[in-house]
Amino acid sequence: MNPVSSPDEIFAASKRVIDTLYGDVSDFKINETFQKPEKGPRESWDVQVNFMIDGLKYTVDLDIEEKSGRVVYAQLIDTMTPL
Repeated sequence: MNPVSSPDEIFAASKRVIDTLYGDVSDFKINETFQKPEKGPRESWDVQVNFMIDGLKYTVDLDIEEKSGRVVYAQLIDTMTPL
């Protein structure tokens, strides 16, 4: 796996993980990105993504290590029917 430090690399790593976990999704976008830890040298990224599957909007939180590009944490935060 490759290091993840730029917005394009964060997008590619996030999309790869979501495609692996959920299959073919539509309307994929990154909602928010935070560095971890908040202060000091960055070790990983906390990335919140949104996407659609079968008319439902999913929100998933990912923790991606910067040096290795590994996803060490993934959690489904919300599933909802868009208005």
